[in-house]
Amino acid sequence: MNFKMVIFTLLFSFSFFAQDSIKTLNADQLINIVKAFHPIVKQSDIRIEKSFAELLLARSSFDPMFSNNSGQKTVDNLTYYNYSATEIKIPTWFGVELAGGIENLTGAKFDPTETPGQTNYLGITVPLARNLLMDKRRATLKQAKIYTEISELEKQAIVNDLLMQSIEAYYIWVRSYQTFLVVKDNFLNSKKRADLVFKSFLNGEKSGLDTLEAFVQYQSFELLMNNKELEFKNAGLGLSAFLWKNENEPVFLPEEVVPQVNWEDELHIDSFTLVLDDLLSFSSAKNPNIQIYSYKLRSLEIDQKLKFQELLPKVDLKYNSLAKGYDFSKNVAGHSLFDNNFLYGLKVEMPLFIAKGRAEYKISKLKIEDTRIDQTQKVVFNSIKIKSYYNEYETLKNQILLQDQIYTNYRRLVEAEEKRFENGESSLFLINSRENKALESQEKLIELKTKYYKSIFALQWISGKLL
Repeated sequence: MNFKMVIFTLLFSFSFFAQDSIKTLNADQLINIVKAFHPIVKQSDIRIEKSFAELLLARSSFDPMFSNNSGQKTVDNLTYYNYSATEIKIPTWFGVELAGGIENLTGAKFDPTETPGQTNYLGITVPLARNLLMDKRRATLKQAKIYTEISELEKQAIVNDLLMQSIEAYYIWVRSYQTFLVVKDNFLNSKKRADLVFKSFLNGEKSGLDTLEAFVQYQSFELLMNNKELEFKNAGLGLSAFLWKNENEPVFLPEEVVPQVNWEDELHIDSFTLVLDDLLSFSSAKNPNIQIYSYKLRSLEIDQKLKFQELLPKVDLKYNSLAKGYDFSKNVAGHSLFDNNFLYGLKVEMPLFIAKGRAEYKISKLKIEDTRIDQTQKVVFNSIKIKSYYNEYETLKNQILLQDQIYTNYRRLVEAEEKRFENGESSLFLINSRENKALESQEKLIELKTKYYKSIFALQWISGKLL
């Protein structure tokens, strides 16, 4: 009887779990939270703002430039010169630079090439070879515009990856919770069975061995339930890494928050594309990770055009139309370009071996070739991944149907064995064995279902549609 009392005391000293399903979280809500508040998303917005600031910086090289220069020299009460000049330079998109200004030079001694008194001029500087079709200023601005597009695509790629990571954490959390529930259900059933067997033992209908067998199964399920509860809590912590409030404030998922009851009916996926050809087509045309290569190639092609300029001689023509006084109307009328009142200059430079130009141009060509190879590899890699996830998606659909049948059949075996046990034709060992198999098959079914939903999200992610 002492043995009976020990078991009786143990059975009634175990605690039970309360059902706490007040708040729920589904995949759609998670995605919206990540998009709105995750710091990585905000960081990508900062990168975009930075790229627009760099674009503004590149445009500043085309700003008109105002300058004023003045000077005076006096020695032994003799004014050598008194000079002042004001000028505006206007750079243009085609490499041509326009200039206009006024000068005033007085004094007793100054450079004889300078014009005394008040003068004005209108000038133009034209590159005739190098920098005519492309120069650093134009290249920088064009590339800055491309980098703003790249930063937008990089944000899309970052958000796309971040959402997939959050979905993976979400379904680990869902699987751990659903597994915890089924183990808990088995734990409660084993407790009821242990109670019934113990009562039968007290009535002399069952042996102490049967009571111990029921008690061991009960203990095993309690231990397993504790482990599954721990996995659920830790999975919640893993999911918390993607939950943030405004002002970059992290949120730790409360333990009372659980997956939605109908977690197998995710409405968010109703809008997803699940046709293989459509996914492949979309990925080739819209996937940000692939589109980035097109913009990188455009930037490299601009760089190649700039490097090609180093192969050309530097021939710059400068011409100023001059006139006395500050009246510009006198400057533009009354004389031909090379007849009177002009300043003309022609500057020619060219390295004899063009080694630098040839080297830089070749490097630019190799960069383009290298990037095109990377682009091709990325397209092929993405296509393979899409097909791989699609195969997984199709296979999981069939496996879920099969596993559901396996689980149903195991449950039937458990129920049948329980009836045989009631009729004295079976043993608790067989019931426990079949119950363990049923639990394993149910856990496998939950795992397959969560993998199935993850594969659907993965198809959208790898094709670039999870945005």
